[in-house]
Amino acid sequence: MRRILDLSANAFPLWVLAACTLALFQPASFTWFRGDAIVVGLAVIMLGMGITLSLDDFARVATRPTTVAAGFLAQFLIMPTAGWLVATLLGLETPFAVGLILVACCPGGTASNVVTYIARADVALSVIMTTCTTLGAVVLTPLLTKLIAGRLVEVDAWGLFLSTLQVVVLPVAVGVAINRFLPGVVRAVLPVAPLVSVITIALVCASIIGQNAAAILASGPRLLAAVVLLHGLGFGVGYIFARLFGYDRTVSRTISIEVGMQNSGLGVVLAQKHFPTEPLTAVPCAISSVVHSVIGSLLAGWWRLRP
Repeated sequence: MRRILDLSANAFPLWVLAACTLALFQPASFTWFRGDAIVVGLAVIMLGMGITLSLDDFARVATRPTTVAAGFLAQFLIMPTAGWLVATLLGLETPFAVGLILVACCPGGTASNVVTYIARADVALSVIMTTCTTLGAVVLTPLLTKLIAGRLVEVDAWGLFLSTLQVVVLPVAVGVAINRFLPGVVRAVLPVAPLVSVITIALVCASIIGQNAAAILASGPRLLAAVVLLHGLGFGVGYIFARLFGYDRTVSRTISIEVGMQNSGLGVVLAQKHFPTEPLTAVPCAISSVVHSVIGSLLAGWWRLRP
């Protein structure tokens, strides 16, 4: 049973891709999952991440400070820059441009840990980096979004800060506390937690696709190209960045995956909550979850064959 659950969770790109494709042509299948349900869904995902972490994981940061710092710098330097560059070069409409920049300013996604495992890279480093960028995002995501996208639309940086604090830090902190004080609960929940996260991500992304199906079909190729280019730059430049810093292939692959895979679910929630008059802002975030999952999985499969 455990093996079936693991295989199902590892197939997350297929689940997300299937759900989003269905939502594009049968929107009603997923549009019921919206509003507060999406916020709760993201909180569940972050809680699932939290229960896999202990205080010892945070202590390990002290043993690899320069490596973690390099990954942290790469995350919040490469992706926001790439988001602005792609949106500008492709001349995206304002809602799509803001959405692309917003998801580019989000932290690394929890799915990166699974992809790192498949790629036979450094899973412990991936988990630490995801944790650090997630916590750093409380300040940097609203700050960078305001800095880069503020010329396009009015960005409520303080509101973004509070929302990120609520849907990221609080669930993760609760998860760490459960890990520390309720180990029995963790043992019972851990086998199904990854699959629950995958299903929730699929529902969140498919809901956004379904709610904006007509606009996506109308602007399809250019918007899809923008998201693919964003994540392609993240994976590629992230790897080169790490190699230039002198890290070996294993660490470089880990940083590449961490930079290339964003917390798209957080982008969706922030877009819906803080750009209510521009519902299309959430669309690049939803498409992002599919694109980075597919690219990351293909890259992991390739690297797995080249240890």
